[in-house]
Amino acid sequence: MNTNGLLMGFALLGWLFALSTSKTRAENEPKYDNAGLIKKGTKAPLFTLKDQEGKKVDTETFLEKKNVVLIFYPGDNTPGCTKQLCSIREDYSLFKDSDTVVFGINPQNAASHKKFIEKQRFPFQLLVDKDKRVLTLYGAKGLLLTKRTVYGIDKEGRVVFAERGAPSNEKILAAFR
Repeated sequence: MNTNGLLMGFALLGWLFALSTSKTRAENEPKYDNAGLIKKGTKAPLFTLKDQEGKKVDTETFLEKKNVVLIFYPGDNTPGCTKQLCSIREDYSLFKDSDTVVFGINPQNAASHKKFIEKQRFPFQLLVDKDKRVLTLYGAKGLLLTKRTVYGIDKEGRVVFAERGAPSNEKILAAFR
């Protein structure tokens, strides 16, 4: 076999490999609705982020154990975000009773999250998404600010709730029943 034939063979193998891996990636990509939210019934993307203490939180550890609520919010210590997260705090026992963990997520740093938690006495963790990778995966990355978005993920890892804004806690919890 000459050099040209060998090069063409390697090129063909590379092309076949790229084709097979791109299909696998596409199958694992979340499906989005017209509003840019992950469709209900779709497997939620798994991720690992650090919390306000610098500890890693891996959503895969909650599969088959807990329901998960993700609250993507624009900023720590802002009026709308404080009101939304304080509402969760006030009803946190209802979330615990329904076997649900809650995480707030935005790109602000751990120190900012820690101050926000201490000031408002939140019983849940705030996660740092510095590079906005998770915000992008969940359709919550805006042009300048995080889009206020709430997701509910059941124990099987499927999205059961997806809504922009600050939906009521009752509405969020009803998705797990």
